[in-house]
This record gives sequence, C-alpha cells and structure tokens, in this order.
Amino acid sequence: MTDLTRRQALLLTLASGLSLTAGASRVFAAKQKVTVALDWTVNTNHIGLFVARDKGFYREAGLEVDILPYSDTGAGTLVANRVADFGINGSISLFTQKAAGADLKAVYAVVQSETGRVVFNAARSEIKSPKDLDGLTYGGFGSAWENALISTIIRHDGGKGNFETVTLGTSAYEGLANGSIDFTLEVSTWEGVEAGLKGIKQRSFVYADYGVPDEHTTLISSSEAYLQANPALASAFIQATRRGYQFTVDHPAEAAALLIAANKDALTNPALIEASLKVLIDGHYLRAENGAIGTMDPAKMNAIGDYLLKAGILRDADGKVLTQHPDFTKYFVNLNLG
Repeated sequence: MTDLTRRQALLLTLASGLSLTAGASRVFAAKQKVTVALDWTVNTNHIGLFVARDKGFYREAGLEVDILPYSDTGAGTLVANRVADFGINGSISLFTQKAAGADLKAVYAVVQSETGRVVFNAARSEIKSPKDLDGLTYGGFGSAWENALISTIIRHDGGKGNFETVTLGTSAYEGLANGSIDFTLEVSTWEGVEAGLKGIKQRSFVYADYGVPDEHTTLISSSEAYLQANPALASAFIQATRRGYQFTVDHPAEAAALLIAANKDALTNPALIEASLKVLIDGHYLRAENGAIGTMDPAKMNAIGDYLLKAGILRDADGKVLTQHPDFTKYFVNLNLG
C-alpha cells in the first residue's frame, strides 16, 4: 500500500468513525425520554399530546414521549415528586399546590379561556340569574375553590352567597338529572357537549360574567428542577406539543381519529369526541381569536392568582392561609413557542 493509499484509507476510516459517531448521537437524541401525566381519563383536552406522538412530531424533535394514564395521584403531585416530567393540571391546582410548596411551574396553556360553568336544568324557570341560587343545593366535588367561586358569582349578582353543598363528585351530573340537587359545575367542552348529545336541556352561567377572573382552565406544568436541568429538552417537548395542538385545530377530523385510535377502550363514543373538539375549536379555546396557541397570558395568570389569594384559597405548607402576596410570575413561564 502506498503512502497515498494509506492516507486515503485513514481518512476513510476517520470519516466512517465520524459518521458513526454522528449517527449514534442522532440515535441517542431520538431516544431522550419524556413522561407526561394526564389529569383525568383521556379526553379532547389531551388531543395535542396524542397527535404529536402519533404524527411523529415528538420523534422529529428527538423525543420518545410516554403519556402516563390518569391515576389516583394527581398529575401535579407526580410532577412535583419527579415521577413525571410534565403533567396536565388546572390553574387552580397549580396555584394551590405551588403556594403550599410544591415544585411546579406551568409551561403551556392547553386552553386559552375558562371552560367551566355553573349549570342547571333548563326547566328551572325560577332561576333567572345567579342570585336565584341562594338557598338551593349545590352538587360539588369537595374543594374550597368551588365555594369561593359560587359565592362570588351569587354575590356579584346581588345575592347573599348562601347555598347548601352536597359532595357528589362526578355523580353530581346524575343528581342534577334526577333533581336531587339544584345546580353543579361542569366543563362546557366535555360534560356540556355530552349533555347536548343526550338531549338534556340545560342553562348556565359563565364565571367571568359574574366577578370571577377568566383563566387558562387547563395547563401543562413541569417542575423548576426539571426545567433548570433540561432547558433544551423541555423547550423541544413544548414546541412539538404545540405542533400537535396546531395540527388539531387545522385538521380536526384526522386529529379526532388519531385520538380515538390511540384510546379505543376508553373512547367509545366518536360523536362525543368530534362534537367536543368542534366546541374547543369554534369557541377559540385551543386557539384564541388572536391566534395564540399554548401561550399563557400573564395578566390572566396574575388575575386568577390574586383572586385565589383574596378568597383565602391559597395556603402554605402548614395549611395556613397566605397573608403575603406571592410573586405569581414565578408560577409560570412561556417557553419558546416559535
């Protein structure tokens, strides 16, 4: 072998080694694992996650994402205790857990405005406005937030804010149907849609019309520890997730089909998925009228935080009501969504 051919062979070997190294790097990147915990049984709020996974958006970002099913342990608790890297949770749970010392930080707004509402049977003609709920029976879910919310709504309308509470959980919807309770809360984009499909006639009051600040009802949160240790990974996950929700808004039929196909045992009513998704899109929940997808509005986040503080909902790790105003800007961050 001549010196020239030896040099050529060496260069080829080095080039091959570099190629293998680069390939190994790409394989490693493609296998960076991320876990995200759901806050409830699978529903249309989660659709962007499944779309991003099954359309390959996470894979293109070098991620292998494991979507953890809903369990008895809340997603926020799983994230704060490093069991999951990200989790779906509500604004209220974010603020209450964070105030109590949990390591949580919101990084993405699944919805751009409040999806909840006070609901009652349409036949209750005597209920004309929230003040008419005074003295009636509320079927609730056991949180202090509910009492503050309903009292605010009633008093804002000129009532006293006095009502009876029966904790029923999801059985509240059955209680409303059989008349054992007078009103409850529901997610308009899910339970409200389901009631409509069943022909159940309801009327409702929107929180923001009666003194309660609008909020990003559903968020994706991580922990400060994870975000500091994995800034690029976290950003990649959020950007790919946003692609999933963007695709959902632009291609709802395909997105719905993907969600159903990925959860055949849980989602047995395609009509509900399709109708719910239509409400989420047409109501500008997934994409705001200004085009925002995933972005948290600082004013909105601070307003709901202020409301919870003034209502005495936020408590410290010892269970004592917070008396000093927290820096709510530390409760969330909009990662690069460009």
